[in-house]
Amino acid sequence: MIPPGFIQDLLARVDVVEVVGRHVELKKAGINHKGLCPFHGEKSPSFIVSPSRQTYHCFGCGVHGNAIGFLMEHTAATFVEAVEDLAQQVGMQVPQDERSPEQRERAKADRARQQSLTDVLARAADFYKAQLRKTPRAVSYLKGRGLTGQIAARFGLGYAPEGWRSLASGFPSYDDPQLVEAGLVISPDVEPGEDAKRYDRFRDRIMFPIRNVQGEVIGFGGRVLDKGEPKYLNSPETPVFSKGRELYGLFEGRQAMRQRGHALVVEGYMDVVALAQHGIANAVATLGTACTAEHVHKLFRHTESVVFSFDGDAAGRRAAVRALEAALPHATETRTVKFLFLPPEHDPDSYVRELGAEAFERCIEGAVPLSRQLITVAADGCDLGTPEGRARMLAQARPLWSLLPDSLLRRQLLGELARQGQMPEAELQALWLGEAMPASSAAEPATRAEKPRWQPKAEWKPKGDWKSRRDRDAEPRPAGPRTTPATAADNATRLLLQHSELWDALPDEDRALLHDLPGANGELIHWLERHLTHHGASAWAVVQAGLAADGHAETVHRLVRSFQELGVEESDPAGDLASAVSALRARTPAALPGGGGATDDERRRALEALARLRERHGVQN
Repeated sequence: MIPPGFIQDLLARVDVVEVVGRHVELKKAGINHKGLCPFHGEKSPSFIVSPSRQTYHCFGCGVHGNAIGFLMEHTAATFVEAVEDLAQQVGMQVPQDERSPEQRERAKADRARQQSLTDVLARAADFYKAQLRKTPRAVSYLKGRGLTGQIAARFGLGYAPEGWRSLASGFPSYDDPQLVEAGLVISPDVEPGEDAKRYDRFRDRIMFPIRNVQGEVIGFGGRVLDKGEPKYLNSPETPVFSKGRELYGLFEGRQAMRQRGHALVVEGYMDVVALAQHGIANAVATLGTACTAEHVHKLFRHTESVVFSFDGDAAGRRAAVRALEAALPHATETRTVKFLFLPPEHDPDSYVRELGAEAFERCIEGAVPLSRQLITVAADGCDLGTPEGRARMLAQARPLWSLLPDSLLRRQLLGELARQGQMPEAELQALWLGEAMPASSAAEPATRAEKPRWQPKAEWKPKGDWKSRRDRDAEPRPAGPRTTPATAADNATRLLLQHSELWDALPDEDRALLHDLPGANGELIHWLERHLTHHGASAWAVVQAGLAADGHAETVHRLVRSFQELGVEESDPAGDLASAVSALRARTPAALPGGGGATDDERRRALEALARLRERHGVQN
């Protein structure tokens, strides 16, 4: 575990503008920097990076955090990886206080080993690219698939020659054990004393380098030029490559995902490259495996909408079921998952080459929502015209529905399944969640007499200055969750936490007033005083990390939530703080020395509090 104090020191030394600026084009906007949000597609910038607070915030999708959080969300790094990356940039050594020297050495060796393997793979990628330029047959194959040199260069396409030991010309030592460990060379098992005859894993294949989100080559996919088996050959599992976690084209397609607002998941490498050739650059592919929950989780780090594209044959339908199961644990009302099924005779590559990008885009627009796909999968083989068929459909739907996280989408789907199964929603909820039936539902008879429908006695005509409902509702109503309005105490506390340098500028009487605030606000002010005593004024990211380490994260989140949801950009924090404190003084005159309604005892307590503050901060009378 990394000590919280180190995290605070690290955040105090890094510059979030510099960190974010390596991945997002930022422009100065007043005291902040602004750019297009890297986490959702947008045309006008709403992504703000604050150098004073050392945080980022998007007023479009609501994401916010510090430099560590940005690296975790944008590059899919773990917390430790993000901390180590930032620490290396500023020359700090990450303390490993809970690991033995042996464990630290082992971790260091593992990192060095992984770096060495990615270097070997990068060298192999350069070798394959050079071989492609020398092989007219391979170039002709790619041109025949409609690819240009520009798109081949963008994806780093190459060619593995036909020879059994072609890589020997690309590396100083063909006997290097890292060639085997990286999955480039196969060394068969032999009896002791015999010479193992090594040979290249990839031969006479178009090579597709697989990159991680940092852009490092971690593996390869190779496709035969002519007929042969297997059609696609992938790198084996290595210390840097796992098929169940990586996606082909994610590094190349991240920017397009943000611009288009969704990720498109296809089944083959050539599908990804062919779609990019036709301007659809937001596609990724699984690496010869079924889509996993980890794949979906990684995609939702880059976009809030995922469209799965499958061939319309039986194999495509089976793959869609596995993708549905992988997507359900991550589906909520704020995320969109859809399923696109092409005609059986087409895959994305052939479809876009034959019918064009516009036709494929129309297919995407008509993709099936996750809710409908779940019901379709559950109803497969069921006759919904019979009680037996509906019961079977519900039985098949329950394990799928149970994979959904607790959300509004889960409740909506329960109601939809109840309607499809012709059951009362409350009864189905009680059965699936093990709850008792509501009294009103339990006592409700199975059938009830239908009430006569109301009929108007005569034609109704408006009278006076009447407005139609449409006219009255013409002005749009505010959308989104309602937040409890912030009080003057909330605003003052928030401003001081986010701009801790303002504390020293406050008069003693105002500090005393804030020091005596009741409830959570008073606790946070006390915490801030201790922090200032030990660390001095700090950026908001540093203060936020310290608050989280001391168990105040949830309280602070509620405090700043309303301000974030309003989407307000501060221009004068000092003036806003003065206004908030002024409002507090006006509402609580008795709490101040000499206040109009203060008793002698209240004035004495207030003066004692001021004396304690002066002593704590070394202020002379």
